[in-house]
Amino acid sequence: MTETEKERTDRQLLELLNELRVALPGAQVLLAFLLTVPFATRFGRISHSERIALLVCLLSTVAGTILLMAPSVYHRLRWDQGGKSDVVRIAHWFFLTGTAMLGVGIAASVFLVSSVVFGSATAIACTSAAAVMLLASWYALPLIRGREGRVRRRE
Repeated sequence: MTETEKERTDRQLLELLNELRVALPGAQVLLAFLLTVPFATRFGRISHSERIALLVCLLSTVAGTILLMAPSVYHRLRWDQGGKSDVVRIAHWFFLTGTAMLGVGIAASVFLVSSVVFGSATAIACTSAAAVMLLASWYALPLIRGREGRVRRRE
């Protein structure tokens, strides 16, 4: 059974909103943690590079959280104006950009915590491992599998 364009758009919007329900709480928890870090007693003893990591982490997590919340606001402001396919398209890009910013925030937080606890060399190794895992699972695998699916459909 084939779906109509309206059914497809409705399904895509529902799927996107469900994905946001999964991603957004993690971003909000990380942001809440980051907002408390400067008030911790050991914060005054962190290095300049750790302060930069905290700033990068904070700003990218703020950007990611804002972008992950943006589809709901965009949808609400466009409510009852039609153009649901536009909402889905814009929300898709908000989501992808938001998760990319959140990925930067996650990597920077791994660097910050591992640097404070174990030092720079361990921080670089841990951050590299986290970044590779994130890039592989969030971006490389879905893109590779998507290409494989397109090739099989043509055959």
